[in-house]
This record gives sequence, C-alpha cells and structure tokens, in this order.
Amino acid sequence: MIGLVVTGKPSFPPALAARLAKLGVATVHEAMGRVGLMHPHLRPIYDGPGIAGPAVTILAPPGDNWMLHVAIEQCSPGDVVVLACLSDNNDGMFGDLLATSMKARGVAGLIIDAGCRDTAALRDMAFPVWSKAVHARGTVKASLGSVNVPVVCAGIVVYPGDAVIADNDGVVVIPNRQAETAAVRGEERARLEEAKRLRLAAGELGLDLYGMRRKLEEMGLRYVESLDEGR
Repeated sequence: MIGLVVTGKPSFPPALAARLAKLGVATVHEAMGRVGLMHPHLRPIYDGPGIAGPAVTILAPPGDNWMLHVAIEQCSPGDVVVLACLSDNNDGMFGDLLATSMKARGVAGLIIDAGCRDTAALRDMAFPVWSKAVHARGTVKASLGSVNVPVVCAGIVVYPGDAVIADNDGVVVIPNRQAETAAVRGEERARLEEAKRLRLAAGELGLDLYGMRRKLEEMGLRYVESLDEGR
C-alpha cells in the first residue's frame, strides 16, 4: 500500500488516553497478557512523563521524511504518530521543525523506527520522541509512502487508531477495541501492586508474599550454614 492517505481512523476519548498514560507501559503490558511490546531498541530521547493516544501510522521509504509532512495534516490533538520504514534505516528523519508543526496540531508524541535529530531542541520544547537512533544525517523528500495504513513498527503490527502507550520503559500497543479493557485491567493490577507494595514496605518478604517457599523446596533448594555442609 504505497501512495495512500486514509483520512479516517478510529479514536478514543482523551480521558481514556490519560488513564493509560498514568498506568504506564509495564502495567498495561502485563495486564493484557504480555502482548504488544515493541522492541527495546526504541528509546525515549529524554527522560520524561509517559504518553498515550490513538495512532496515526506512517509507512515511509528509508531516508525520506516526505510522509511525515503529509501525516501531520491527518493528526488530531492527542494522537501519537507511529512511523515504520519500508527497510531498515537510522537516518535522522525527524527534527525540531517537524516537531514544531506536530506540536501545533496537538500531537502527543512520535514513535519512529528510524533516527531523529535536534534532540536538545526537542527536549527544550518538551516534544516526546521514542526513536531507534539519534543521527544527524538528513533525509530527502522524493518517494511516496502511505499514511494511516497498517504498519509493522519495531516488531509490532500497528493499525490506525490503536492505543499507543510510551514511557521510559518502552512502547506498548493495544488494539483500539481493547483500549478500555486495557485501562480497566491495568487499574486493577495497579491496585493489587499497591497492596503488595505496602506489605513489602512493612518488611514482608516476597518469598512469603508470593508463596514461593514450597515450590523452591520442591525444586530442591537447600539452606546450609556453610559450603562444607552443603557438599
């Protein structure tokens, strides 16, 4: 699907995006059965708060950022732009000028399976980017890609409108129709983790909290006073 811009996509309310962002990547990933996690080579270009929002997807030729300009017109406030390349690429396809344009449209952030540059400026303007590389090499505007089509970004299939959650731990993608379920399950998991956190803070050991002792004994774990005793 090259040379195609799809102008409509599913979405979800800003309040739901805020719930997902508050939960974070690890909690949502675990709550949804450990699915949807992008490869760890995608890293935030600076530490900061997490984001969440519906995906605007881009399929781009390597070293060509033309479709980023095309995609911005299709963005709504709160969207997260997700860019995948037709082949492996590390070029600096995104910088402060494109970020300025995206920020004017209310875009929450960018996930790019390629390179970005102008990182100091991006940090100063507080525009979040998760990228494969930081690379000063520039790009061209010469070949068509597509916008709002299914893409494979960092190992995960992303459809337009899917829920994208990103923070310092990485990026996770949840199908649009499951976004509310992810929030509900994530909030329940967060409540359970808070209860465990209080017990651990009070001095209880994970060995007892999680009922590990019997299984460890069955597996043959022994406690001895010294190595001589253990031989």
